[in-house]
Amino acid sequence: MTIPSELLLKIDEAISHYPVSKRSASLPLLHLWQEHFGYISDEATVWIARKLELQPINILELVTFYPMFRRAPAGKRHIRVCRTLSCSMAGSYELRDAIAKAGGIDLKKWEAGYYGDEQGDDEHSHGLTGHHVHNPGHGSPVAISADGQYSIEFVECLASCGSAPVAMVDDLFKENVKLSDAADLLHLQRSDATLPVVKAPHPREKRIVFKNIDTEGWTNDIDCYLRDGGYEELKKAFGMKPEEIVNEVKASGLRGRGGAGFPCGVKWGFIRPGGPKPTYLICNADESEPGTFKDRYILHQDPHQLLEGMIISCFAVGAKLAYIYIRGEFPEGAQILEKALAEARAHGFLGSNILGSGFDCEIYIHRGAGAYICGEETGLIESLEGKRAYPRIKPPYFPAVLGLYQCPTIVNNVETLCDVKHIVRMGGAEYAKLGKPNNTGTRILCVSGDVQKPGYYEVEVGSVTMGELIYDICGGLKEGRTLKAVIPGGSSAKVLRAGEKFKLKDKELALEDIPMDFDTLAACGSMAGSGGVMVMDDTRDMVATLNNLNEFYAHESCGQCTPCREGSLWMKKITDRMLDGGGVARDPAVLKNVADNIAGKTICAFGEACSWPTQSFLAKFPEEFNARSTKAVPPPMPPEYTSEELSKEALIPTISSPRDTGRDVMAPAATK
Repeated sequence: MTIPSELLLKIDEAISHYPVSKRSASLPLLHLWQEHFGYISDEATVWIARKLELQPINILELVTFYPMFRRAPAGKRHIRVCRTLSCSMAGSYELRDAIAKAGGIDLKKWEAGYYGDEQGDDEHSHGLTGHHVHNPGHGSPVAISADGQYSIEFVECLASCGSAPVAMVDDLFKENVKLSDAADLLHLQRSDATLPVVKAPHPREKRIVFKNIDTEGWTNDIDCYLRDGGYEELKKAFGMKPEEIVNEVKASGLRGRGGAGFPCGVKWGFIRPGGPKPTYLICNADESEPGTFKDRYILHQDPHQLLEGMIISCFAVGAKLAYIYIRGEFPEGAQILEKALAEARAHGFLGSNILGSGFDCEIYIHRGAGAYICGEETGLIESLEGKRAYPRIKPPYFPAVLGLYQCPTIVNNVETLCDVKHIVRMGGAEYAKLGKPNNTGTRILCVSGDVQKPGYYEVEVGSVTMGELIYDICGGLKEGRTLKAVIPGGSSAKVLRAGEKFKLKDKELALEDIPMDFDTLAACGSMAGSGGVMVMDDTRDMVATLNNLNEFYAHESCGQCTPCREGSLWMKKITDRMLDGGGVARDPAVLKNVADNIAGKTICAFGEACSWPTQSFLAKFPEEFNARSTKAVPPPMPPEYTSEELSKEALIPTISSPRDTGRDVMAPAATK
């Protein structure tokens, strides 16, 4: 194959970022190849494998695992539309259809190729009306116009939930897309992409990490950052001993902002200084929890804040090499970070003997490729090592003991690492005065769904209640609507129902009275999670809402554990059937049984993430699920096939995905 010299230079540069293992360069090389040639051919798989001294199967398994890699060309302009809950509620299904129509993309014809004959026939049509037949090995999730100019693809959460619906046009984000603007996306120029707008903080906010986000006159270059006092905390940190910094972080009470809420200083304390193996630090910038969109603002608008926090953290734990694992869907963010890294190196904040301290440190960017499971720290490490993102068993594979390349590794979220800079500036004890005991500091709440003013809000932890967040800070519900439910910590958090009373040890709280802190939300049966607050009003169909989440988790399961791999898809199929009018009386009980047999029985917390929505929706809204489950026996379903039959059958019957957005409540099956 003829490889352009410019591409070869980029490939060699990417490989140099992984001095321990060339295999880690697998994803970067696949990205470079696809960006140049448009897709990953079989020849590319062999070439990259040879370049990295691997077997072709080691590369092919990545191409077939990570959704962003294609084995066939897309259109000259490729549009990704988010289909996950916040965007779905805002009309992304209708938007996808409008874009396809404007681009001359025949979705019916595409569905006929992907699912088989759309109308079905006596031989291949099974079950409920509208079920499709998948033609294995020939279908593609990418629908392309006849002239090859445009293609469209439904994708999972794009981390723009507060500005839904959102589309990604090639490498450009376009937020708050109206149906009337669908055709304009086909001709989007870089100057037309969504730009930051000045956003004054709400009086209830206390902006620390987000101090400079969406503020007038702020730019993401190092000169602007230095004028604002940037990298002064790094200089202060170099005047401290590493263990002093660790102790300040412990004193601050900072809990991880990525979802688990584990104390950051305690995690750092697991690293033994002076060990025989090198220590690594990884920034988890794989922001893919539906409902969460805070990290992208930092990456795009204040990258040096993150870099300064990372360098301080590296110094504290003794890491001389760090990686930022950034979502593949953030290509602009990766470019901004690369520019920021070059600026930091030029100013002596990265490299050898930083600021004359004697400390050496380097940071590299590593792009993911569309897998939610990479948000789990050991799955992320596996991915960074150039493998499928299969989470590791803990114990023994706690990253602080056996992490990247089996060495001690600290994995922290973007917001958490930014907080480190401010802890050094303020001191741990002073930082701990913010918020409340065991819930210290500030955190960024991401609000989406049925409120007047969705968006981000940085508040002291626990300083506002759910009601104050919704009705004061976010301007209340949309006109004429009442509150129905809230998911308080990203899509994997258990849903809370309006009107419900939550009994704590010393008091009883209504939904609106719950303080937005880690411990109270946990005591109320949910969790603070990643801070993604998804609000639903009385127009929302809870069966359709759960079905949307079930589809997300069925798509995102890595497939390593049987309960997740099989159970997440079973839950989706059951809620599919309910929406199609084929719900059986025992379906709610079966749903709960499946969810109960996933939670706590998998290698990583994905099992809980996919089962908690089902468990909580069934418990909180039983009347809606019972109304969709009235049939005595299930409708005919596609038959099971042996492997021999599968190889002979040209068309395999499957069930199509419902396109209900949840806006209009569907009539119970019994009344149809």
